[in-house]
Amino acid sequence: MKKTSLEDLHREHRPDAIEQRLRQTAASENVSDAVLGAIDGCITTFAVVSGAVGAQFPVSVALVLGFANLLSDGFSMAVSNYESIKAQHEFIDGIRRMEAEHIATVPEGEREEVRQIFRAKGFDGAQLEQIVDTICSDERLWIDTMLTEEHGVQKTGASPWRAALTTFVAFLTAGAIPLIPLFFNALPVQRQFVLSAALAALVFFLIGMLKSLVFARPVIRSGLSTLLTGSVAAGLSFMTGYVLRAVMGIATL
Repeated sequence: MKKTSLEDLHREHRPDAIEQRLRQTAASENVSDAVLGAIDGCITTFAVVSGAVGAQFPVSVALVLGFANLLSDGFSMAVSNYESIKAQHEFIDGIRRMEAEHIATVPEGEREEVRQIFRAKGFDGAQLEQIVDTICSDERLWIDTMLTEEHGVQKTGASPWRAALTTFVAFLTAGAIPLIPLFFNALPVQRQFVLSAALAALVFFLIGMLKSLVFARPVIRSGLSTLLTGSVAAGLSFMTGYVLRAVMGIATL
């Protein structure tokens, strides 16, 4: 992890810098969607290529299956991500409505919850009562406090549409790259496969590097780790195609 210089650390903790940072949406949300979509997309299509080559199928079969999986799996993954985040939003909204009802019905009980929460943090006496009064004087702040402190959930979540779109675009972009060499019919199948493998390896490594830059991880190690994951998946797919062809006696077209 890269160490921040003392000068940069002081600069990042100026009041205006802190205020700006807290207002921004966490970059890790969209990056996580992009990384997940890109890795899955590249694995999906290169696994198809590897399995087809292992089974000694024609390149046209790998292309058809590759693009079919690219579009269907990318759409499915985007929809799943959308529904997951939407369900999370609905869960948070449900807690908000419940807490608003509790505040309206048993306000003193809810005040006591706030009091005990902050007493457990070490506040006491007049200072504790001032905190309770401040929080309970604003219903929205009161509900937000109960969300994070009592239920352990974030006040807001990521945008379902943005997460779905990010996942889908990353899936299609990364997943299409290993299929590019298959369009060059003049090349032998073995050469096409080697080029596809090289492009897939590059994609995996670059995804790992992107992840490291955002999450402050060692660049080379993160790149190699992601590359290893993709290589294992592709190797399994190749062996599956090769073994099933031998076991089931599938004829080469």
